[in-house]
Amino acid sequence: MKHSSRRLCFLYMTTLALFAICFPTFAHAHVGAGEVHGFMHGLAHPLSGLDHVCAMVAVGLWATQMGGRSMCQVPLTFVGVMMLGGMLGMTAVPIPYVEGGIAMSLLVLGVLIAASVRLPLAASAAIVGVFAVFHGYAHGAEMTHDASGLEYVVGFVLATALLHASGISVVLLAKNHGRTQWPRIAGTAIALCGGSIWLAG
Repeated sequence: MKHSSRRLCFLYMTTLALFAICFPTFAHAHVGAGEVHGFMHGLAHPLSGLDHVCAMVAVGLWATQMGGRSMCQVPLTFVGVMMLGGMLGMTAVPIPYVEGGIAMSLLVLGVLIAASVRLPLAASAAIVGVFAVFHGYAHGAEMTHDASGLEYVVGFVLATALLHASGISVVLLAKNHGRTQWPRIAGTAIALCGGSIWLAG
């Protein structure tokens, strides 16, 4: 993996992390507590369900397994399309099979990670983009009525990016310590989680 790609991703994730830490104070000082509530609720939402956590981590795992430009562009595709899905959820535009799509995202991404599948950038971005619509829609549809929409979106986007970063970190640490089986084990666990959610639904 090129060092430039690692530096770019590190800078990107660090910037998002710092913004996530500073944003609540900034919002409280300039526009009031309602916006802070929206931001914090959005930040917490992706962390409130195992399905969302597993999917976001899986995107980081798989992108880093593939390496190269995929390491940054696949997570960025997920974040960008997820925002679109979130807007659709906020405006109650009907999308069928949202819960099924979320469960399928865990199953498919988990299998891809466990098998160490490497696809062209366009194909991998398309796969995560489809799944991002379902996750974004769920985030947007579950926004509380008293939350500020913009701040809520910023919150769940930052939480998503930080979960992507955790997946990226797992693969990088595994490579540095010669534990290449770690991502595959994590992928298997994610696939099993997705399968159980699918069967329960």
